[in-house]
Amino acid sequence: MTETTVRLTTAQALVRFLASQYSERDGQEQRLIPGVWGIFGHGNVAGIGQALLQAAVTQEADLPYYLARNEQGMVHASVAYAKMRDRLAAFACTASTGPGSTNMITGAALATTNRLPVLLLPSDMFATRAADPVLQQLEDTRGGDVTVNDAFRAVSKYFDRIQRPEQLIPAALAAMRVLTDPVETGAVTLALPQDVQAEAYDWPVSFFRRRVWHIGRPVPEPAAVQRAARLLRNAKKPLIVAGGGAVYSGAETALRAFAEATGIPVADTHAGKGAVPWDHPYAVGGIGSTGSYAANELAREADVVLGIGTRYSDFTTASHTVFGNPAVTFVNLNVARLDAVKHSAEPVVADARLGTQALAGALADWEVEQEYRDRTRQLITRTREIEDQCFNVDHGPLPAQTEILGALNDVLDDRAVVINAAGSMPGDLQQLWRARDPKAYHVEYAYSCMGYEVAAGVGAKMADPTREVVVLVGDGSYLMMAQEIVTMVSEGLKVIIVLVQNHGFASIGALSESLGSQRFGTKYRYRNGTSGQLDGEILPVDLAANASSLGADVLHATSVEAFRSAMEKAQAATRTTVVHVETDLYGPNPPGHGWWDVPVSQTSALESTRAAYETYAANKQSQRHYL
Repeated sequence: MTETTVRLTTAQALVRFLASQYSERDGQEQRLIPGVWGIFGHGNVAGIGQALLQAAVTQEADLPYYLARNEQGMVHASVAYAKMRDRLAAFACTASTGPGSTNMITGAALATTNRLPVLLLPSDMFATRAADPVLQQLEDTRGGDVTVNDAFRAVSKYFDRIQRPEQLIPAALAAMRVLTDPVETGAVTLALPQDVQAEAYDWPVSFFRRRVWHIGRPVPEPAAVQRAARLLRNAKKPLIVAGGGAVYSGAETALRAFAEATGIPVADTHAGKGAVPWDHPYAVGGIGSTGSYAANELAREADVVLGIGTRYSDFTTASHTVFGNPAVTFVNLNVARLDAVKHSAEPVVADARLGTQALAGALADWEVEQEYRDRTRQLITRTREIEDQCFNVDHGPLPAQTEILGALNDVLDDRAVVINAAGSMPGDLQQLWRARDPKAYHVEYAYSCMGYEVAAGVGAKMADPTREVVVLVGDGSYLMMAQEIVTMVSEGLKVIIVLVQNHGFASIGALSESLGSQRFGTKYRYRNGTSGQLDGEILPVDLAANASSLGADVLHATSVEAFRSAMEKAQAATRTTVVHVETDLYGPNPPGHGWWDVPVSQTSALESTRAAYETYAANKQSQRHYL
């Protein structure tokens, strides 16, 4: 019997297919592709653009379209949405040929590095090559099939180019497979030649049936659980490191119960913060290069480290220096074997929630000694003192950034989402932010991408409109990508943007100084006619006026108390509101408890660099492989 077909263009078929995809976990179904972000150009306006219009007019497919202002920004918004939805939903992003598509590459790298799903639909050159070369085409002498979109291959978890309409069928199904695989997920790219988008084909109707992609919870192997439990039973000073997997799997309740039953303290990565509330008796804060006093002290003493859903980035391990016990061993519970075997660990390849519950069962009659519990409490007490000192430094004439964060901690409720990605704030936040909710701390630090913050505010608010979304952005990131404020306004999204202006790159400036490079090239200044360097007067840049011109309401604060007052007004507002505050470029910042390996010139004519190299060489001695 011949299957019924329907004649559609490739673009129309893709839109209809995407509208019929769902994900399911623990019995809860939701739309896998809730909509499409896009900016139209000649490469997609008559293909994907026409298909989305037709779907809206005829209601043959429910796939809402959202207009972005920058292609990179729309990928960031999509990633933030996926992060808030625990990777169970992913937007699609369509862009025109050439620069429109390549603008998405940074967003693709961010998604894949963070292991967050997004579907990218970059337009491509003519498959027929009837018009060759077309506008924006890369002519490569190595081959006629090379296009700029090949750059997506390195940063995508799946890439395909649809040269014929019928190729869409296996490619689309493969794309959904990768988007819904917790191990493989990231950016998925289907490059769409502009002529193929508009080409008609007789599609099997079954291609458009309602599909539910079941996202399972891999069960831990019993023998692996027993091996891990034996290591933990012999530990005197164990430590848990909770990563993003603990949050995405919904392991918070199991993790808290496990910590309470065993007495093992829980440190967290940027992605794992909030899995255990900051005021939980066994929560010791962020770990690593910008980690807390308690977490890093316990890491230096730990004899067994239980990593739950962490990929052990260099910031988490303080560039392989924070775990200082010569005999330290690792037990890694992770859905991805890649991460489970890191640091020569005893691997438990499983869902974080089920794996934590299994370990709890295997250790039901075991707990740490009382002396270690007391040690944990003492370190937490000291850490709280350090935090309070940072919040109350009474700095002037401009406030310290840590004071602003302290005020934010006070005025926001537990469900408010704080978004950040780059600059000095992630380091300050890892030590100082007091998250009690697993979605309250939204810091993108796998790629640490400047420009993520404002666009991410759009995606986070769309993912959960019931939460207050607060974007923390420095002037450096703001200047790179602030235009999605227009999108917030056009979509009627209420987001609070805390714009911290310090007239330079505070994080890299401080790093530069510590490495002997004297904050070179890190300040926003006029070029000095005498020195020839960018060290003249401060530039007269009015970022608040810029935000206002993009459609946001703007409030100004010149002190910590004024900032508190402005935040209260912003929370009461119904529109996107920017709270502008200037802080001191030179800090003070929280005290450092960890190290980060940034190589220093081994030879230099500058005394500052030579001195920095001596410090670097000394720190390098603590670095090791965990074998």
